[in-house]
Amino acid sequence: MKNDFLTEHRTVVLEKVKESALSVIPIVAIVVILCLTVTPLGTDLLLCFLVGALLLVLGMGFFSLGADTAMSRIGNRIGTSLTKTKNLPLILAVSFMLGFAVTVAEPDLQVLADTVPHINNIVLLVTVGVGVGFFLALCMLRIITGIKLRWILIICYALLFVLAFFADSDFVGIAFDSGGVTTGPMTVPFILALGMGVAKIRSDKNAEADSFGLVALSSVGPILSVLILGFFYPEQNGVADMSTASFASTAEIGRAYLAAVPSYLKETAVALLPVVIIFLIFQIAMLRMSKRSFTKILIGVVYTYVGLVLFLTGVNVGFSPLGSVLGQELAAGWTKWILIPLSMLIGWFIISAEPAVAVLEKQIEEVSAGAIPGRAIKISLSVAVSLAMGFSMLRVLTGIPLMWFLIPGYAVALTLSFFVPDIYTAIAFDSGGVASGPMTAAFTLQFVMGASHALGGNILSDAFGVVALVAMMPLISIQTVGFVFERKNKSEKTAVEAYGEYDIVELWEESA
Repeated sequence: MKNDFLTEHRTVVLEKVKESALSVIPIVAIVVILCLTVTPLGTDLLLCFLVGALLLVLGMGFFSLGADTAMSRIGNRIGTSLTKTKNLPLILAVSFMLGFAVTVAEPDLQVLADTVPHINNIVLLVTVGVGVGFFLALCMLRIITGIKLRWILIICYALLFVLAFFADSDFVGIAFDSGGVTTGPMTVPFILALGMGVAKIRSDKNAEADSFGLVALSSVGPILSVLILGFFYPEQNGVADMSTASFASTAEIGRAYLAAVPSYLKETAVALLPVVIIFLIFQIAMLRMSKRSFTKILIGVVYTYVGLVLFLTGVNVGFSPLGSVLGQELAAGWTKWILIPLSMLIGWFIISAEPAVAVLEKQIEEVSAGAIPGRAIKISLSVAVSLAMGFSMLRVLTGIPLMWFLIPGYAVALTLSFFVPDIYTAIAFDSGGVASGPMTAAFTLQFVMGASHALGGNILSDAFGVVALVAMMPLISIQTVGFVFERKNKSEKTAVEAYGEYDIVELWEESA
């Protein structure tokens, strides 16, 4: 019995590591090919990158397993237990605390916070956490009351763009990027599970559909809170650190990784502690889970902790620095002319290999009863993220303001919401969280920052915003796919109904 459990457990771990490897390998292959051909880099830097990629694969694998076995179950159980209380103030208060706690532990956000030069990383983490917490509470209120997601999104984004018009330009790109990175591998499964649990308070046919859209609204909170922060935060002349360490030997590379581990052990423990404390309080007061179930969740928390430490170590020591150097080197000579197509290629592979894409495909196929095939979703997402990366590099090369892309993009996305069923709008806005996954924060942002630095651009206004564009484009592509397939289904239904119940079709008439 014990051996069967260990075998099954080992199989699940290997499957998660395999999924994360598929997400990382395409980018590693592109980087290695570039380093061996048009962009020669130091051997030590490439080796450090490969070690970081290995830690990234292991970290994402363990972290994903922990999110599935612990975070999503905690969210679902707490959401279900909250509905039984029928206490609205309690539901809203706990939702705020959970939103804050889970967001602070999000690895994508921690990578972004360490990258932003002119805002203290603790201040940024707290600001974004408050934004997510507030809007997660708003999400719970929407699920309970059944308010249309479309109108909330229109009001929220209208407010965001008005604030962005008056905000400091150095905060705009970071604000919209914050909205993208918060919906990562930690937050998405937890929030979706919490929403499904709270949705059980309603019994109407729209309850399940209204449980979607939580990620969409939770992404609005960080944008709003960081824009507001820009009005009050003292002006600082922060400069992005684009320097890269060199290593004289392989032993120095090993020491660099070992020296970074203790700090990330501490940071990760502090980040996860609020979630664990809230869960323990609910376990004692409401859940009272069996010893077996409780132990499984604790094991999942350990997986989450280990995975997050490995992920942050690999990203910050080896993976992100090479992305920055690669961007600088490619922008320095004739190779700058291939930056846009190369960025689009990277965007295509990042989303097509993202493990969460498979979850999104399955979700949409179930909602559409198989009317929309998974292949159509995958292709539409690949096209969307590829275009987003191309637009991002175009901004770096030309200095076009971010708002020139975001305002028309969100206008198109919100307009499409009037022509597709509400469920497609909710899933489309949720898909932005799938697109802006760990690889976007870990590599592509650094790649774009490196290119901007080499070209003498303003990194804060020209480079930041890449995550925002990656999160925006799927809103258009998924709703477009939904619109096309809905039209197709209606036309097929009309064709079938053209023949009445008692119509006789003479199949032999032509041959006669």
